[in-house]
Amino acid sequence: MRILMTGATGLVGQGVLVETLADPDVSQVAVLGRHALGHADPRVQDLVVERFDELSGVLDRLAPFDACFYCAGAPPLGTPQDRYRHITHDLTLHVARAYAQRNPGGRLIYISGANADPASRFMPLRVKGQTEAALDALSIATVMLRPGGIQPAHGERSPHAWMRPFYALAAPVMGWGVRRLPRLMTSTAHVGRAMLALARMPAPPRVVENDAINELGETAAGRPC
Repeated sequence: MRILMTGATGLVGQGVLVETLADPDVSQVAVLGRHALGHADPRVQDLVVERFDELSGVLDRLAPFDACFYCAGAPPLGTPQDRYRHITHDLTLHVARAYAQRNPGGRLIYISGANADPASRFMPLRVKGQTEAALDALSIATVMLRPGGIQPAHGERSPHAWMRPFYALAAPVMGWGVRRLPRLMTSTAHVGRAMLALARMPAPPRVVENDAINELGETAAGRPC
C-alpha cells in the first residue's frame, strides 16, 4: 500500500505512523507537513509545504496513493473558534479535494471525534460534523473515525507543551480506560491499525465509532493493545 499522511508530528499521527511502518504491506508513506520529518525509514518521504492551503509545490507528488490518513488538526481547547474552523474544516477540505482529484480510486480516512455533529451546540463537535459532511460529498470513498479519549501507546508526546502534563498524569487512568471503557477510550495503536484495516476493506463503513476502532485494532493485531 502507498499512503499519504498528514499530522504525523501530532500525538495521534505519531502513533499512526508507527503502526503504518510496522505493516509489511506498506511500501511508501508520503508525509505532508510544514516541516520535514527526516525519518530514518526509507519508505517515508517528506512533502513540505508552508501552508496546507497552498499545495502548488507538491501537487505533482500527491499521486498515486491508495489511501490518505488525515490526522492533522487543532486542539479544541485553547484554539480560537475562527482558527479552529480554518484548520479543521477549510484546510482539511483543501487537501482532501486535491487528493481526490489526483486519486479517483483512492480512499480518505479522517480522524474526526466522538459525537461530531453539524448541528451540535458545541463548537468543536459542530465543526467536526460539518467537516465530515463536506468530506462525505467528495467523489472518493471517505471514512470518518470518531475516537474518544486517546492513550499514547508508543511513548508519543503532544506537540503542545501545555498538554504534556495532562497526559503524564492521566496515563494510568487512560490505560485502564482503554481496557474497561472501549466505547469511550482508545489508543494510538488501535487508531493506526484500524486505519490500515479500513484502507484494505473493499467496502468500508462511512463512520467508525470508538468501540469499532478498538475492535478493528485488536483484530489487526491478533490481540488487545
